[in-house]
Amino acid sequence: MDTPPRTSGTAIASLVFGVLSWFALPFIGAILAIVLGHSARGEIRRAPPGTIDGDGMAVAGLILGWAHLAIIAALMFFVFAFLGGLAFFAHLGH
Repeated sequence: MDTPPRTSGTAIASLVFGVLSWFALPFIGAILAIVLGHSARGEIRRAPPGTIDGDGMAVAGLILGWAHLAIIAALMFFVFAFLGGLAFFAHLGH
């Protein structure tokens, strides 16, 4: 009798932390989603074909995590570049 493939627990965790990074765990959730997503994809690739499912969930967790980190990096750049520039020019005026 053929056993159905099991779903990777790390892929599920990657997706969960990817979603949580947008609502409850801003930076830590994104890091965990990325680490767990890469781990899950490696686990799925190393397993015999058809024994572990969840690659789509792992990819979704990776996308959510990387997108969140990209937005955080863009916001930090904006804060340092724009607001830091304002402080610099305000200092020149005195």
